Amino acid sequence: MKQGKLLLIPNLLGETKIEENLPASIKQTIERTNIYIVENVRSARRFIKKVFPKKNIDETIFFSYGKHDSLDLEKDFLLNILAGKDVGLISEAGVPAVADPGSKIIEYAHQFKVVVKPLVGPSSILMALMSSGMNGQNFAFNGYLPIDQKERIKKIKELENICLKRCQTQIFMETPYRNNKLYETLKKICNQKTRLCVASNITEEHESIMSKTIGEWKNIRLDLNKKPTIFLIS
Repeated sequence: MKQGKLLLIPNLLGETKIEENLPASIKQTIERTNIYIVENVRSARRFIKKVFPKKNIDETIFFSYGKHDSLDLEKDFLLNILAGKDVGLISEAGVPAVADPGSKIIEYAHQFKVVVKPLVGPSSILMALMSSGMNGQNFAFNGYLPIDQKERIKKIKELENICLKRCQTQIFMETPYRNNKLYETLKKICNQKTRLCVASNITEEHESIMSKTIGEWKNIRLDLNKKPTIFLIS
């Protein structure tokens, strides 16, 4: 029997229109896929019904890989694959395994020579880079910066030095309720000539993407509280 595939299914980045952010292939994939590994079952069910309202959710199988879940990859994933069933991997937002713990599942799939199929969809990290005006030939995504203020300042200085030495764009993010604090820290400690891009609510109605030098940002107040935001410096 032909074994199934691991399908990497992008999610929306917010309350946005499906037809503007996801290709028709996502709807077709969700229509025929009945087993999913997801971060949060409730939000995944809602997303699937939004993309394909006719889906019988009660006959759809969900396995959760959230922080407090115990996913048995051999029993819950591999056995279904070996039985010829495709399994979809869905993140909470954007593409699976990018700023997302799903990479462990993909690593496991490769160990057993399972076909991994990435599907096209929105990535806030790449979309922020695309629209920043910064170097897209040489860049690094650093995930979340340290919470401790001293460690955070040290890390920002390190990233700023890398920008200067390597001409490498540095990308990072923060928990939405701490965005304002990070923004103020960047303005306070970065060089006046360092360029900062603040990209928030990407793909949503109130999307905002602005690139300026730290000197230009100095007197600009932003309220980024609870807004999904990507920060880039160069």
